[in-house]
Amino acid sequence: MGATKAVTDDTFENEVLKADKPVLVDFWAPWCHPCRQVAPIVEELATEHADKIDVVKVNTDENPRIASSYGITSIPTLNVYKGGELVKSIVGARPKPVLVRELSEFIG
Repeated sequence: MGATKAVTDDTFENEVLKADKPVLVDFWAPWCHPCRQVAPIVEELATEHADKIDVVKVNTDENPRIASSYGITSIPTLNVYKGGELVKSIVGARPKPVLVRELSEFIG
């Protein structure tokens, strides 16, 4: 991880829900091939839009409590939280242009 930051069950509230700007959370697992496909794109988004949105990663194998509490049943799931609320959810891997379009209201 470079521009992204790992978040855990214990740090999720402070790092995501209490953040000053929108936070894109990548729910993933090491065994998930689509998660590995989307990881470099998520990293690029984190680098390119660091002034507008924070990007963090939650390993669902290591942090089942937070994944369960937000109903994460498929990965990768990319959720955007703003002001402590879930405001956008993208399930499944997407090409970068599609993700940029879907996240445009937060990174545009």
